[in-house]
Amino acid sequence: MALLEIRSLTKLFGGLTAIFELDLDVHKREIVGLIGPNGAGKSTALNMIGGVYLPTNGQILLRGEDITSLSSHHRAARGIARVFQDNLLFSTFSVLENVLAGLHLRTNMGLRDILFGGHRAHHHDQVLINKSLSILESLGIASEKDELAMNLPHGKQRILSLAIALAPGPRLLLLDEPITGMNAKEVETMLAMIRALRDEKGITCIIIEHNLRAVMGLCDRIAVLNFGKKIAEGTSSEIVENPAVMEAYLGTEENVT
Repeated sequence: MALLEIRSLTKLFGGLTAIFELDLDVHKREIVGLIGPNGAGKSTALNMIGGVYLPTNGQILLRGEDITSLSSHHRAARGIARVFQDNLLFSTFSVLENVLAGLHLRTNMGLRDILFGGHRAHHHDQVLINKSLSILESLGIASEKDELAMNLPHGKQRILSLAIALAPGPRLLLLDEPITGMNAKEVETMLAMIRALRDEKGITCIIIEHNLRAVMGLCDRIAVLNFGKKIAEGTSSEIVENPAVMEAYLGTEENVT
């Protein structure tokens, strides 16, 4: 059984069909890419998996459980986390405090208790701090733990966004253009981190990314959307050689070299 099963997923916005009868299986420890031209429906699909949008029709199963109608909060509690395209940070909080905020999803304490104290937080504070520091250490930014999030350069803000998403201990990580705005060195660092999450932590990933070279080198499988429909699915080599993909999205082989 796949970790995530998507069956006939459809989303209508008025008279516009954003996604039409999408079928996709994502297995444990896979990195699956969603690519396609602008307006193909990639973000809509990710939003439905994460619970931002509820589908018009279709079904989403996580480890066999139907989560189609669950809110994003309840999906997070079941192990789905997301890194958004924009850096959604507490800009005036420290790096460490940002990760502590992410931990509130896996505790029975409120966000205020974790960040601002209270007897329950004081009782558990060192456990939470150690967990947060461990995440920052694994991503190479523990030395910036006391720095305000807004003072970090863009690349490290992206890594902090990843750290926050990892805090609740997700099984499935949704990555919306995680390397956007990064320089070449930062891109390689982020890609290595994503691979390590799969290989060392067993975290399954779905990634939307316009950097085709990165997608082709990173993903185990790729699904291609065009006008809301899946037109192809396979390995990087299969996708590159698919005539429908070349016509709809890639254009020429030069785009992926």
